[in-house]
Amino acid sequence: MCTTGRQTGPLHCSLVLSSRTKMSKRATVDPLGILTGPYTLSSLVPPDLSKCTNQGVLEYFENTYSLNESIFTAIKSAEVFYKCPDRLRLPLIFYYGHTASVYINKLILAGIITERVDFGMETMFETGVDEMNWDDTENYRMGGSYQWPKLPQVTEFRRKVREVIRKAIKSAKFDLPVTMDDPLWALFMGFEHERIHLETSSVLIRQLPIEMVRVPALWNRAPVESESGETENEMIRVNATSVLLGKPVKFPSYGWDNEYPQMQMDVPDFQASKFLITNTEFYQFVFEGGYREKHLWTSEGWQWRTYRKAAHPTFWVCTQGCPSGSGGQLSHTTNCGRELHRTNGTNGKPVFRHRTLCEVIDMPWTWPVVVNCHEARAFCRWKGEDYRLITEAEHNAIRDLSPINGKFDVRCDPVYDKEVKQRYNLNLAYCTSTPVDHYPPNEAGFHDVFGNVWQWTEDHFNGFPGMATHEFYDDFSSPCFDGRHNVILGGSWVSTGDEASRFARYSFRRHFFQHAGFRLARTIDNNTVPARLVQLPHYPKKDIPFKVADPSTLMVESTNTQFMYEEPRMVHAQLIAEYSNRPGGLYEQLSGYIQTFVKERNIAPARAFSLNTGCGRMTFELCRHFKKVVGTDFSEAFFQACTHMQRQGSKRVQSSARDQRTLVSNRLEDTEHTDGHRDMEQTNGHEDTEQTNGHKDMVDQTMELPMGIDPSRAIFKQFTWVPNELSDFDFVLLQDLHRAFNKKVH
Repeated sequence: MCTTGRQTGPLHCSLVLSSRTKMSKRATVDPLGILTGPYTLSSLVPPDLSKCTNQGVLEYFENTYSLNESIFTAIKSAEVFYKCPDRLRLPLIFYYGHTASVYINKLILAGIITERVDFGMETMFETGVDEMNWDDTENYRMGGSYQWPKLPQVTEFRRKVREVIRKAIKSAKFDLPVTMDDPLWALFMGFEHERIHLETSSVLIRQLPIEMVRVPALWNRAPVESESGETENEMIRVNATSVLLGKPVKFPSYGWDNEYPQMQMDVPDFQASKFLITNTEFYQFVFEGGYREKHLWTSEGWQWRTYRKAAHPTFWVCTQGCPSGSGGQLSHTTNCGRELHRTNGTNGKPVFRHRTLCEVIDMPWTWPVVVNCHEARAFCRWKGEDYRLITEAEHNAIRDLSPINGKFDVRCDPVYDKEVKQRYNLNLAYCTSTPVDHYPPNEAGFHDVFGNVWQWTEDHFNGFPGMATHEFYDDFSSPCFDGRHNVILGGSWVSTGDEASRFARYSFRRHFFQHAGFRLARTIDNNTVPARLVQLPHYPKKDIPFKVADPSTLMVESTNTQFMYEEPRMVHAQLIAEYSNRPGGLYEQLSGYIQTFVKERNIAPARAFSLNTGCGRMTFELCRHFKKVVGTDFSEAFFQACTHMQRQGSKRVQSSARDQRTLVSNRLEDTEHTDGHRDMEQTNGHEDTEQTNGHKDMVDQTMELPMGIDPSRAIFKQFTWVPNELSDFDFVLLQDLHRAFNKKVH
């Protein structure tokens, strides 16, 4: 079935394959047999949680599930599912199975279902690679030695999960409005999680060698050329204003934790570019040697450019055989080659073509350029010292959306607009980017404020003051509040559901590739920039890549208070608290109590689990009573301390009297602040003089593993949650609950 909107609009298509459909037609649409429902490239509007029905929710689920599967029909052969398009990601087979696993895991957690579909699959596909560095070592699951299930097995798993979710929705009793306190929130969490992966999987497929992909059925590529030819990118002035960031808690649509609550922010006068930066504009930067000029890049950006040997945007295709950045068996491939070019360069200028998800086409010069944050920032610096990326607050200032009134009408959100595809390149209006002048400007004169490509901002990803994580997905956002992730806004052509919402806030590491571009901004007069930059004490300070009068005005604390436990002084204090071996101390008493508890209850001495293990003392104590003990902690620094004690049996630490007062009692005070900031210990109402005087009272100590412990029985893992693989224990010890970000999770 194929339907069209008005003649000037894009083509919106879906194809339902009934039992009467000819086999040849089915093979054309789904040659690998990976669909468990209808094929579609058309997205529905999200449910209004104040008036949703079982039937409406079911239709949205079916559309979500089918959309994600349909994007994988761009893959030519089953073998390609086991390739790694990006060396920092897993093979595509993981992403095909992952979203089904998350549905089951979240619905089990919420109590909506009680039986699993396939625990092995649900564990294997539960967790992806947390892409936290551009030079990370490839995950072992990328290697040929890891045995992934065959494609038909994963398809069957997806088919079974689909049926489970169908039944859960049909039998659900919706107590309207559905809120984040309702167990049924987990259903909508599953829908929007899958729609995120529709987008991320499309990026990975776009990174595959072109010979490994095909053009899917009903693929609707946008016009390549500008219709008006008027794409001069003038800077438009925006007068000082105040914006309200965030989402009202009672707004009746699904939202991720980082979208809540709301925060007022003042925006000084600024200018922003009328259009997103196009391939034409970026070409001049490339031609003039922008990728070779170190002074245009931040230090972090230049490290990435050097490591990747980048010479142009990753989805531009040249003749030079540039490294692809793929992993595993694709690590030596290239997406650049002479066979992809029809013409040679003229007048000394190279000729580039363009890679869409599934085609190599002539360069669409008026489409927005797709780059990572490092490349966008280098362009800004090349343009002039006054130029920078737009900020999150400024992006909100250039919108002309209806105000959010007390009635919380979903129609104020563009994703609920039935004509959204006539206003923005969102929700799969097209299957590619569009010329930057394809859609009309808003009332302020800006094009593509939403859709086409995501827009990198200068802001570091962080929660709004008062943000709370959700117990069903505690670590969705908070691990990224580290100053290493930048906010992206506006959505892209493939953004659907919450991703296409006015409230959507997503983030990626600055070297990450997404369907993302940028818009220029420029400060006027006072050099005040309305940005929020996160600085953690234990991380090196980053360059501020734009001109600002007082950089300290930009700095905010991370709303993830768990990052305080990465500081060396906190690690040392925790080591002292755990290993100081004071007679009759907490850990000695607890070990004796566990011995008595296990004996009296005749608990099998096989496997134990220590959650929030800190620097490992209680994991080691459990090794006295159990043959295998798994200890986990969310802190990377604590995890490293655990493994050091296991290998070496001792560790030298430096501590001050202040450190010992803070943690030697094993009880950190957990003080909550609505502004997302935290206070370290103070003495008699004044800052501790040892801290301000450079720790004059520092003492070297050696912490040693207690006698009579076999450390080889211990296995340490760093997790921000409790995954499926941590199961079937005879004894579980939960400690240091005060360190948990969301105590409901435990």
